[in-house]
Amino acid sequence: MSNIFRGFALALSMLTTLPFFKVHNFHKGINGHAAMFYPLIGVLLGTILWAAYILLSPYISSTHLGILLFALWVVLTGALHLDGFSDTIDGLYVEKSKALEVMKEPHVGGMGMILTVTFLILKASSLSLFLTDYEELLYLLPAILMLSRLNAVLAIYNYPYITPSGMSTLTKEELSKTHMFTALFYSLVLVLIWKGFILFLGSLLVLFVIKRFFIKRYGGFTGDIYGFTIEVTELVLLNIVLFGILS
Repeated sequence: MSNIFRGFALALSMLTTLPFFKVHNFHKGINGHAAMFYPLIGVLLGTILWAAYILLSPYISSTHLGILLFALWVVLTGALHLDGFSDTIDGLYVEKSKALEVMKEPHVGGMGMILTVTFLILKASSLSLFLTDYEELLYLLPAILMLSRLNAVLAIYNYPYITPSGMSTLTKEELSKTHMFTALFYSLVLVLIWKGFILFLGSLLVLFVIKRFFIKRYGGFTGDIYGFTIEVTELVLLNIVLFGILS
């Protein structure tokens, strides 16, 4: 039980900036448990954003509130996944043989910066429009953040990890079938409660496309590509709502 709790604390420390249960060491035996809680951390983050909307919507216009909540979204995640998105983009603009080395560099390249800013604008606009035109579906925000992180869990378990000394090495080694199916089970239960099955199918489609592309290009995933997967899944699921696919 202590390892399960420490796994939750590690997941919270890794995926958020919330000042609770901070764990700074990737102890052996807790990394698989941590990954099991990734979708739950998404639910927590989405619920915080939903609660912030409920508290502030009487006082701020929906358009501006959407931008504020997007900024809160970035702050709560510590821009962790955005960093992976930027590094992944940088790797796409060099030769395959140099890509992994470029992705490890601490500095963001020109294309990574340009496309990350473009991505941020699209995501902020999508969230703002979500709040303006689809307020009644805002309860799906926790589902969107949950399914995005579930995609990371599925990718970690099912697909090759090509950075042997990377931060996700222990997670890949320790994530068992039980951990993966536990995360999938409680995510599906919540999806059924929220009637968000189309979002679930959409998230799987995103994962399939990303998997096909990066396994063909690199032979597997890296920690940066996990972050890229989360960010792209969030944007696509937001736009599934905006395009009225759920109605």
